[in-house]
This record gives sequence, structure tokens and C-alpha cells, in this order.
Amino acid sequence: MTYLWIKSFHVVFVIAWMATVFYLPRILVNIAEAGDEPAVRARLVLMGRRLYRFGHNMFGLAFLFGLTLWLGWRVFPGVLPNVTASLHWLDAKLSLVALLLAYFIWTGRLLKRSERGGALPSSRTLRVMNELPVLLLLGVVFLVIAKPF
Repeated sequence: MTYLWIKSFHVVFVIAWMATVFYLPRILVNIAEAGDEPAVRARLVLMGRRLYRFGHNMFGLAFLFGLTLWLGWRVFPGVLPNVTASLHWLDAKLSLVALLLAYFIWTGRLLKRSERGGALPSSRTLRVMNELPVLLLLGVVFLVIAKPF
């Protein structure tokens, strides 16, 4: 039962983090399209900064619960099962999650650049880049459900 609670918390925090991964680039698109409206731009940057901080917190919690699922059986052998023995799909999943994290950090750096008055990529480029995490998430979900190797 403890295992299912930990897994449930992990999934909830992953969902919350993915919401920020999807929404932060959209805020960047709006900043890029704000033009010479400093009040709109300032509000969007504030929203982006708060969202980025929220995303960091959600990723941290998802990471802690995921780490507990991954290695917790060593610390609590009677409570948590060893669910990772010779499962190479998990290596692929963690690689995709690392790419999602790199993408999230990249969007955070773009936000900081725009806050300092730096230029952002075009709104069209940002819109295209906004679709990348969907493909990565699809790979993660497939690996978790199918466990192909």
C-alpha cells in the first residue's frame, strides 16, 4: 500500500511539473509578441518567473518520490518492492526525462534573458519548440506503459 501512495504522489507531481513545462513556453510566446507594451511584458515576466519557481518545486518533489520508487527497496526492503531489476526501459525513460529537464531549464534561461531585456527567438520558433515536450512526454508514457525492453 505504501508503494502505491508513493507512486501516486510521484505521478501527481509529474503532472504538475509537466503543466509548467507546457505553459512556460506559451508565456514566452506572449512575451515575444508583447512588443512595446512594458506593462504587459512585465506582467508576463512575473507570471513566468512564478511558474518557473513552481515548476522547480514540482520537479523536486516528483524527483524525490521517483527516487524513492527507484531505490527505496534498498532502504525499506520489507515495504517497497524492487521494481527496477533488469528493466532497461527505465534507463530510456530517465534519459527522456533528462531531456525534458534540460528543455525546462532552457525555457527558464530564455525567461531570465527576456527579463533583462534580451531578445527572444521569434514567436514562430517558440511555438515550434513548444511542441517538443509533447513528443518527449509521449515517449516517456509509452515506455512506462509498454515497458518494451
